[in-house]
Amino acid sequence: MTFSDDLLNWYDKNARVLPWRVPPAARLSGSTPNPYRIWLSEVMLQQTVVKAVVPYFSKFLTLWPSVDLLAKAESNDVMAAWAGLGYYSRARNLKRCAEIVYRDFNGQFPLNRAGLLNLPGVGDYTASAIAAIAYNENVVVMDGNVERVSARLLALNVPLPAAKIEIRQFLEPIVPSNRPGDFAQAMMDLGATICTPRSPLCVICPIAAHCKSFGNDPARFPVKPAKKAKPSRKGAAFVVLNEFGEIWLQRRAERGLLAGMAGVPTTDWSVKHDGETGANAAPFAGNWVHKGSITHVFTHFNLELHVYLSRNSKTFGHGWWANDLAKEALPTVMNKVIQRAISNEDQSND
Repeated sequence: MTFSDDLLNWYDKNARVLPWRVPPAARLSGSTPNPYRIWLSEVMLQQTVVKAVVPYFSKFLTLWPSVDLLAKAESNDVMAAWAGLGYYSRARNLKRCAEIVYRDFNGQFPLNRAGLLNLPGVGDYTASAIAAIAYNENVVVMDGNVERVSARLLALNVPLPAAKIEIRQFLEPIVPSNRPGDFAQAMMDLGATICTPRSPLCVICPIAAHCKSFGNDPARFPVKPAKKAKPSRKGAAFVVLNEFGEIWLQRRAERGLLAGMAGVPTTDWSVKHDGETGANAAPFAGNWVHKGSITHVFTHFNLELHVYLSRNSKTFGHGWWANDLAKEALPTVMNKVIQRAISNEDQSND
């Protein structure tokens, strides 16, 4: 049997049950995937693991079960529902994309990879995944799992990302024209459950007979270039708590890191430079108590924020008092800051 046959036979019996997926048996019986669900899941899965995505996906479907409803939703509500999932530019592009599909395409996603590539936030991988899974277009879908499985099958000594050229050349002729979506999902499932980054389960691998690295330390593939050390940056964050237990929030600028998200005032830090770290940089003079610091890891840098708390009813700049943080579009780093500020409130952590 061919590699594709062995892979799909395994997938038909062992496919992961995922809320956006049509199971193989149902697919073979004629059920078709919902393009909206495939698009939503693929955007959420960019740089995020399945386990983290599932509850967010379910939340979005409950709030906005169709692309039309997502297009009509308030942007702040979408950002609030996304809060905690990270990589917030995805949420902004998600909203923009929904609006374009609703306005320009009558609520129907483009029917092929070429058309999908014109949508905001839809790159080569996402367009290929939607096209193959939702529309059965015969295209190669390459995510991290697919690249890892392929690199091991070929025992490629070329490091990523340069190895992607050979991987694509390997995959193009073997993607079955009648099941390109199932082939892509089978490769993803194999990489997620058996051909894992560490300690791959080669003894139960359904495609071991086709694998050039089988029995020869497959975990060393794919070869990766040496990682560059992440820079570390510093700054300060200022939490204002009023007599009602409400916290003063402001909307961050529409450009830059965490654009458009809610947060407490901070100094001007970025991946390129530190911000001030002292109470002298606070948004107003007052009795600021240093509550210690928090650390947060972004994609391109590590951040340490010194956290200050003030009990005050003063308003300043543009913002609002929030009494239910769960309803706010707060990124994880801001939640860390607030929790650090209000924990053991009467104790300083200098």
